Amino acid sequence: MAATTTRRDPVAEDPPDDGPGGLGKPTARGRFPRGRFRIPRSALPYVLLAPAIVLELLVHVIPMAVGIGMSFLKLTQFHIRHWTSAPGAGFDNYRLAVDFDGPVGKALLDSFWVTVMFTVLVVGISWLLGITGAILMQGAFRGRGFLRALFLVPYALPVYTGVITFGFMFQRDTGLVNHVLVDQLGLVDDRPFWLIGGNSFWALVVTAVWRTWPFAFLCLMAALQNIPRDVYEAAALDGAGVWQQIRRVTIPMLAPVNRVVLLVLFLWTFNDFNTPYVLFGKSAPDEADLISIHIYQNSFVTWNFGTGSAMSVLLLLFLLLVTAVYLGVGRIRRGKSDA
Repeated sequence: MAATTTRRDPVAEDPPDDGPGGLGKPTARGRFPRGRFRIPRSALPYVLLAPAIVLELLVHVIPMAVGIGMSFLKLTQFHIRHWTSAPGAGFDNYRLAVDFDGPVGKALLDSFWVTVMFTVLVVGISWLLGITGAILMQGAFRGRGFLRALFLVPYALPVYTGVITFGFMFQRDTGLVNHVLVDQLGLVDDRPFWLIGGNSFWALVVTAVWRTWPFAFLCLMAALQNIPRDVYEAAALDGAGVWQQIRRVTIPMLAPVNRVVLLVLFLWTFNDFNTPYVLFGKSAPDEADLISIHIYQNSFVTWNFGTGSAMSVLLLLFLLLVTAVYLGVGRIRRGKSDA
């Protein structure tokens, strides 16, 4: 009796596995065959960048364009509900902002100079502390890892946490600063005010430096680790001391990183809004009236959004000009050094 054989229907018994997303059953090498939903290779970078581009448009580009448009309107609290119907102002808001003989322009100019002094002090001190800490942390010693982590704590803490803590420390009657200066050290007889008056500027500088210098420390410490030790050994054999090594070797080799660090610190500090707002509230003292908080007051306290937007556009143009000049001078210096 002959044996009968039956043919198996692979379609009926083994239904195809479409795999995830309908791409088909994976091959022996674990790859999926090319399907109809395959993204062209040339379009893949744009697809991956699309979410970032959309968020950039929503968060930065569109609000910036709206702010520029608002600067040409007489937008006050009377038109805020239907702000697109506000009457046009032309360049009147800009003329009002740069009229330094008038009260609005004079207040803006005073705030600008306060911001310039604040930026120079914060950036200079932060960079000096950063480069000093980075150099000291290069040598191997016990507890170096702990100190590195400790120095980065202000950078890791949320802004509001650190600034609110300093706000409590600078309180006149119950603050830690006056307790140390008056009760512990006896350096002053009367408890000074730190959050109002002339001392408010120095309280703002101290708080901003505490928040800013760990960024310079982190960047410069990473850059120092890329400098070969052979360069320092050769300089030491030539008789160069520690200061000469820092001046002749460390600083020149850190020039590219320093240019970036100083530019970033300048932009962050000149635009700093969180520190004065959390430390002083909506109305900062005149001595600590940074231009960011000044624009906020003109926009959201006096409800003159047109003038506030014009001030914001002027601030943007100033920062773009300073950045362009800074990068241009750096490029010229690099060209001369290469020649």
